[in-house]
Amino acid sequence: MKKLGLFLFVILINACVVQKQFSQNNVVTLQPKSFSDLNGFDSDRLNDISAAFNLSCESIQKNPKILQQSEIKIKPQSYLDACKKFARLKVKNDDVLRVFFKTNFTPYAIFYNGSDEGKFTSYYEAELRASKKKHGKYQYPIYGKPKDLVEINLKDFDETLPNKRILGRVKENKLVPYLTREEIEKEGIDAPVILWGDDKVDIFLMQIQGSAVAILDDGTSVRISYADNNGHRFVGIGGLLLKKGLLKPGEASMDKIRDWLKQNPEIANVNMNENPRFIFHRISDAKGPIGALGVSLTAGRSLAVDTDFVPLGSLLWLDTTEPGGKPLQKLVTAQDIGAAIKGAVRGDYFWGHGEEALLQAGKMNAQGKFYILVPND
Repeated sequence: MKKLGLFLFVILINACVVQKQFSQNNVVTLQPKSFSDLNGFDSDRLNDISAAFNLSCESIQKNPKILQQSEIKIKPQSYLDACKKFARLKVKNDDVLRVFFKTNFTPYAIFYNGSDEGKFTSYYEAELRASKKKHGKYQYPIYGKPKDLVEINLKDFDETLPNKRILGRVKENKLVPYLTREEIEKEGIDAPVILWGDDKVDIFLMQIQGSAVAILDDGTSVRISYADNNGHRFVGIGGLLLKKGLLKPGEASMDKIRDWLKQNPEIANVNMNENPRFIFHRISDAKGPIGALGVSLTAGRSLAVDTDFVPLGSLLWLDTTEPGGKPLQKLVTAQDIGAAIKGAVRGDYFWGHGEEALLQAGKMNAQGKFYILVPND
């Protein structure tokens, strides 16, 4: 009966499916460029991306099809050939790597609806305090993936349907939307509690960022990584508080949002629940937070993108500005996604871990562009 419910649900979707995001009104075009067009390329410390590029290569080798699942497509074999050449380099200093990238790749400017300009924000790895047991101040559950969370992909049922992942749960032989944040907070869920946190706001902010380092009450620490989500849309807390007049323009940086939420717990809880999206986590032994590509993110070299358009694992030349106006021009690799990252020229830059990363990430909201580096055949 459950399979029948899923089948009927898919038929319903097939009857009223919405057109793909990149329809005729959302046109993506590529324009070939030379490396001399990339502002700052000749001064970038390219050795800093070596580890991140190696991780992307390892992931693509395991799943080469991921380069073909976006609007912009890259030939997997060409990418893997470049990876092999990179691995054979005996010396990897900045000058050698500059020659390598110029020899083996061609940069293309990405235009979306006729413009190569887009918005670039950033994120960081949060930190919180937690315990393996519920006691004292550790009263707030950090949930693992629920046992009743069901996933389907429309394309698995019909090749003509969009490659769209849908999350829900089975109720009375029907697939229905999963519980919202507010419903989870009020009703609880059938999911393992991986840790107990001491602060509801810190857990909420961890969900926005996707991962965190948990400082445990026994003095040790563990990394909490993204496991899945409840399938609901994301509503940004900063924009919500600004719209209601609870924060003034200029006060919507992540550190100020955090402070306001902690200082106003009752009204904060109401507003946090207006973001229906809920993230589930897992304990990880990775060296850094795990992105959507399945590899540890590298501070300053990993970027979250919209994979409807830009393939995970691809190399991108980022040209934007830091908070304060300093140019941010460097080679990065697409290793993550984000609920708010929508559009072909849209990126979320990973600053790293800790309070300094929070201060930078919370303030970044800049215009910019990026170029995708396509391996030469």
